[in-house]
Amino acid sequence: MADDAPGKAPNWIDVGAADALAKKPLQALTAGRAAIALSFKDGQWGAVSNLCNHVGGPLGEGTLDGDYLVCPWHYWKFHRATGKGEPGFEADCVPSYPVKLEAGHVWVDIANATKRGLLPHPPHPLEREPVRAPGPLRLLGISTTAMDGTHPRFSGSDHLLRHALAAAKAEGAETQFLALNDLKFRACEGFYSKSAQACTWPCSITQMDKADEMDRVYEGLVHWADAVIVASPIRWGTASSLYFKMAERLNCVQNAVTIGNKVLIRDKVAGFIIVGGQDNVQMVAGQMLGFFAELGFLFPQFPYIAHSRGWSHEDMEKNVEIVRDSAELAEGAAELAKRCLALAKRLVTTDETLHSVEGGGRKAHPIEATHGERA
Repeated sequence: MADDAPGKAPNWIDVGAADALAKKPLQALTAGRAAIALSFKDGQWGAVSNLCNHVGGPLGEGTLDGDYLVCPWHYWKFHRATGKGEPGFEADCVPSYPVKLEAGHVWVDIANATKRGLLPHPPHPLEREPVRAPGPLRLLGISTTAMDGTHPRFSGSDHLLRHALAAAKAEGAETQFLALNDLKFRACEGFYSKSAQACTWPCSITQMDKADEMDRVYEGLVHWADAVIVASPIRWGTASSLYFKMAERLNCVQNAVTIGNKVLIRDKVAGFIIVGGQDNVQMVAGQMLGFFAELGFLFPQFPYIAHSRGWSHEDMEKNVEIVRDSAELAEGAAELAKRCLALAKRLVTTDETLHSVEGGGRKAHPIEATHGERA
C-alpha cells in the first residue's frame, strides 16, 4: 500500500476476486488506465507500477525475491508494496498504489499513487556517440579460433590475419589484433527473446557485468576501427563457435537500428579470412557477409580470401603446411587488407553512409498494402 499518498479523492478500481488473484504471487493487470504489478505474499497485497525504471520492463511478469519484485528484463528490484528500489537505491522507485480488500475483491486506488523516482545513472562509456577520432586509418583484426592457450597450436586463419595486419601497418595504418579466445565474455542470454526493447545498446550483459570482456569487441567495432578483418576456421561446414558467440552478442548493435533507427556502424569496412580442412567456404562467407551487412558494414571488391583442402582430404598436417608456407595466401591476405583500407579511406573522407534508414523492407518493420495498388 502506498505510504505517502498525496490525498486526492480516491478512485478505487475493482481488479478482481481475491481468491482468484491470490493464486499467483505476482501478476500484471490493468486498473483503469494504470498498468499494475499486483503481488500477494504472507496474506498482504501490494500494487506498484508495472513499468520498470530501467527500460520499461514489465515488473508484473517478473519474480519475487522476498518482498522485492525482480524485473524479468534486466533484474532491477523494487519493493512490491512501497515501490522503493532495493537497499542503497531506495530513491530509484516506481509508483505504488493503495490497495484494499472489500467484499472478497481486491481494489486499487489509482488516484493516489506515489511519485516515480529516477536516480541519475552515469552512461556506460560505450554509449557515447560514435565519432571518429583524428588520425591514421585503423584496422582491427579479430581472431575467432578456439584453442588451449597454455598449449597453443598453429592456426591458419590467425596466420593469414597477422599477414593482413602487417601489410596494413606497412601502409601506415594503426592495427589491433583481438583474439576472442583470450577474452572472457558471456554467451548471449536471449534478452531479445524477452522483448526487442530488452536488447539494449550497450549490451545488457556488458552493462551489468563489469568483468565481461565483450566490451573490447564493441569498442573496437563501433568506436575505434575504420576497417575490420574477421578470421575464422571452418568447423563442420560453418564458422567457428567463437565467431557465433561473438555474433550473437552483436545483435544489440543491429537491434539499435531495429528499435531506435540508430546506425552505430557508419563509414566502416569489413573483410574476411576463412581457412579450413573441409570445404563450404562460400556458405561461411555468405553468412559473414550477410550478418556484417546487417550491422552496417560495407565491403571492398572481393571481400574475403579463403583456403580449404576439400572433403576428400583428412590430412590437417598437410593443410597446416600449405597455409604456413604459401606466399600466395600471405600475399592474398595483404592485398585484402589494402582493399579494405582503400575503401575505408574513401568512406572516412566522404562520410557518405547512413545515420538512419528507411524502415520498409527492414527487419521488424511490417508494411501495409494500399487497396487498389500493387504492393
